[in-house]
Amino acid sequence: MKVINLMLAGIACTAIGATSCGDASSTAKKSDFKFIDPANMDTTVSPAENFFWYAGGTWLKNTEMPGDETRWGSFDMLRDKTNNDVHTLLEEVSKKSAQSGSKEQMVGDLYKSGMDSVAINQAGIAPLQPVLDRIDAISSQEQLMDELATQFKQGIHTVISGYVSPDDKEVTKQIAQFMQSGLGLPSKDYYTDQDSISKKNRAAYQQYIATILSLTGQDEATAAKNAQSIFALENTLANASLRPVEMRDPQRLYNKFNPAAFTAQTPNINWTSFLDKIDMKGQDSFLIATPKYYQELSKQLSATPLEVWKQYLRFHVTSDMAPYLSADFDQARFQFYGATLSGQKEQQARWKRVMGVVNGSIGEQLGQLYVDRFFKPEAKERMKELVNNLQEAFRERIANLDWMSDITKQKATAKLNTFVKKIGYPDKWRDYSGLEIVPDNYVQNILNAAELDYQYMISKLGKPVDKAEWFMTPNTVNAYYNPAFNEIVFPAAILQFPFFDFEADDAVNYGGIGAVIGHEMTHGFDDQGSQYDADGNLKNWWTPEDSAKFAQRTGIVKAQFDAYTVLGDVPVNGGLTLGENIADLGGVTIAYEAFKKTKQGQSQEKIDGFTPDQRFFLSWAQVWRGIITPERARQLIKIDPHAPGEWRCNGPLSNFEPFYQAFNVKEGDKMWRPDSIRAKIW
Repeated sequence: MKVINLMLAGIACTAIGATSCGDASSTAKKSDFKFIDPANMDTTVSPAENFFWYAGGTWLKNTEMPGDETRWGSFDMLRDKTNNDVHTLLEEVSKKSAQSGSKEQMVGDLYKSGMDSVAINQAGIAPLQPVLDRIDAISSQEQLMDELATQFKQGIHTVISGYVSPDDKEVTKQIAQFMQSGLGLPSKDYYTDQDSISKKNRAAYQQYIATILSLTGQDEATAAKNAQSIFALENTLANASLRPVEMRDPQRLYNKFNPAAFTAQTPNINWTSFLDKIDMKGQDSFLIATPKYYQELSKQLSATPLEVWKQYLRFHVTSDMAPYLSADFDQARFQFYGATLSGQKEQQARWKRVMGVVNGSIGEQLGQLYVDRFFKPEAKERMKELVNNLQEAFRERIANLDWMSDITKQKATAKLNTFVKKIGYPDKWRDYSGLEIVPDNYVQNILNAAELDYQYMISKLGKPVDKAEWFMTPNTVNAYYNPAFNEIVFPAAILQFPFFDFEADDAVNYGGIGAVIGHEMTHGFDDQGSQYDADGNLKNWWTPEDSAKFAQRTGIVKAQFDAYTVLGDVPVNGGLTLGENIADLGGVTIAYEAFKKTKQGQSQEKIDGFTPDQRFFLSWAQVWRGIITPERARQLIKIDPHAPGEWRCNGPLSNFEPFYQAFNVKEGDKMWRPDSIRAKIW
């Protein structure tokens, strides 16, 4: 099912490391544990030539990719460790009798229903048949719009996709927002790029469409014909869509309309009527991120035959729900999206996939169980201290900037001072009252949860913004900055090694979680976040002169990353990754400044042969250590706002003088950059 999230800037797309925050084993002393392990390093590589390989080369050469993964590194290892903790919880609660409506009952029964592969295989496509029957019964454009509205409320977003979120320019108000959708391939680039691999992927996608339609009962010839028509429709919609890098401009995406005015631009979509049908009645305005897309969609609602639309919906609904249907549907989807597009050799264990559904459907119910078992309250207190230390270091850096005027510095400091800091888990857990979860109907459970989630979302309309709300679950190995709330958020699961450990020296913790904290803080001042003021409004607070200087400095970062490649000749997109690259540079810079205020940071005492500064940078590199399939690497270059791990490690450090001093980097070394093109922003 397609899920729409707020624009959140996070540290990573996946997951990290090795030690739990609160289980019994983590309380044992680790006197023999090396937080910076020389066995992972390749000291035949000079740190001044390639720090990523120096810091982790032996690990990189000796580590095999698990067959069910497409990339494997520090994030993924910690995610895997956390998932195993959660798996233990799921197995326990699924075997207990719990009070109806309790978190234990909901989590346990949803997990149980997803693990009952025998019943799921016996049911085949039957759980989805009512939706397919509705699609088959469509006989007019009006009924087509009715079906799109019905699916929208069920969480199935095909050609119309949207959510309720604060208005970027009036963040105290919740507003309906709509964005482009409708594509089965990851982005517009997959439809337009003309290289041989892109052409091969398009052919494979059309075969996948035909396979799914065949599984719903169509003969081979009919399915192949319908697949061509569906792809042609998607290709038209793709041409009217924005590329991922274009979607990074918040001003470009802010287009406010009243329903009547936008209906005039999209005559086949009566927005007043559609809003009524999706239970958003009485809205005097909404935001359309991509007007051109909806103008083209309106055109195609009449230009494309109704039968093609019905086949389009049949395919997309079935494809979106395939992971929850019988094995033939599930495997077909995996073979295309997992194996073909991402290079994944084998599907993940069923419990991992079902756990992901539980986390996505009733995540705060599961999160409560995780926090109760695995999270130490002391970790939250230690994180508060670290966050405050980083905030103070950032405040000092702003005051000492040599390129920014005092008036802009004052506003930047005001924004920094108003950061909302969320650590570990919500102060108030979400209420799932009224949600029916049963142990023997997986698909219905998912649809029930999606409908409740939808009603929860639209209930926000006309109400004050609740800034206590979280947009990640506690057991998620990640972090984020939310510009509308001007908040930095660190779920419980990221407070583990290699980011954080109570027994680690400050160099390790500041190089790990400290850099994450600094990263999220800097997102408030990257090329996107800098367009939002202290209250969270999309509003310019810069002088024209300072804005021009900022653009010049961020342009250096873009050019730096444009020059990097993966797979030998595939260039990194410096524009798509600009915000994350700015945040990485700010993160390591601010964390280092804060580290230098600690007792260890002011000493020269070596541990395992490394100075405090060297351990700080080795900790940083340890976080980005990882391997990836060629297919996944090629895919992420097109759609991921994060640069590849090697360049997330090396790129910021090659701009940073303290790194040069720690590892004796000199002119002529590959890690060295002339001062004139070293990026220096925050």
